[in-house]
Amino acid sequence: MSGARQLANRDLTQVLRVLDTDPVATCMVAARLQEFGLDQRGVYGELWSRGGPGDSLCFSGANLVPLRGGRDDLRAFAEKAIKGPRVCSSVVGRRELTLPLWELLAAHWGAPRELRDDQPLLALDRPAAIAPDLRVRRVRPEEIDRYLVAAIAMFTEEIGIDPRSGDGGRSYRRRVAGLIESGRAWARFEDGEVVFKAEVGALSRRTGQIQGVWVHPDKRGEGYGTSGTAAVANVVVSSGRTASLYVNCYNDVARRAYAKVGFRQIATFATVLLD
Repeated sequence: MSGARQLANRDLTQVLRVLDTDPVATCMVAARLQEFGLDQRGVYGELWSRGGPGDSLCFSGANLVPLRGGRDDLRAFAEKAIKGPRVCSSVVGRRELTLPLWELLAAHWGAPRELRDDQPLLALDRPAAIAPDLRVRRVRPEEIDRYLVAAIAMFTEEIGIDPRSGDGGRSYRRRVAGLIESGRAWARFEDGEVVFKAEVGALSRRTGQIQGVWVHPDKRGEGYGTSGTAAVANVVVSSGRTASLYVNCYNDVARRAYAKVGFRQIATFATVLLD
C-alpha cells in the first residue's frame, strides 16, 4: 500500500459515514466537510487517506487532525505533511492518534510551543443537570467590540499568545464576527461588560463543540462558568445534537464545573501547539 492521497468530493458520502461512527471526536472535521465538501483546491483544507476512508483518515488545514488509522497510516500522513509547506498551527485529535503522529513529525518540525497530552473529551446528550443562567444569550453583531475584549482575554489566557499579533487582529475579528453572525457566540453582559462567554466553535449535524469558555476574573468562583456553560449546552442539546468540549486535565476548576453540568468523559484528546 502506497502513501496518503488527497480525497475528493466523490469520497464525501463515504467519509461522512465514517465520521458518523465517532461523531463527537470528529465534530471539527465533520462540520467543515458538511459545509464545504471536499474541495480539491484545498481552500478549506484537505482530507487524506491511505487505502480508503474506512481504514485511514487525516484532515490537513489550519489544524492537522488524525482521525483514523494505524502506525503505517500515520507514517504516510507524516510524510505527506512534511513534503509540503506547514500550514497548520496545531496537531489535535484523539490522543492515541495525535501523539504517535507528532512523534513522526517532531524531528522535522522542531519543538512545539506547548504539548497538551491529556485533554478529557466530554459529552452531554441530555439537558444540563443544573439550572442554566437565563441571562446568557446570543451576542448581537453590534456588540462585537465589547465581546472582543473578552474573546481576546480568553484567547491570550488559554493559548498564551495575543490573537491580534501578526495582522493587528483583523483575522481574529473576522473569525469572531463570523461566530456572532451565525448565532454561535454566547455571553452574559453586566453593565455593558462581558462577564461570561462561550462559543459553539464547530457545529456538525450530530454534535456542537463548545469552546472559549471564559469568566471575567472579578466574577470567578461565583458559578458563572457552570450555569453559563449549562445554558449553552442546553441550546445545543435542544437542537438534537450532543454538546461536547475538551479540557486540559490539570484544569480542576473547569472539570468540576463541567461535571456539575452533567458532562461525562468519552475519550481523551491531545493538542500540540506549534505557533
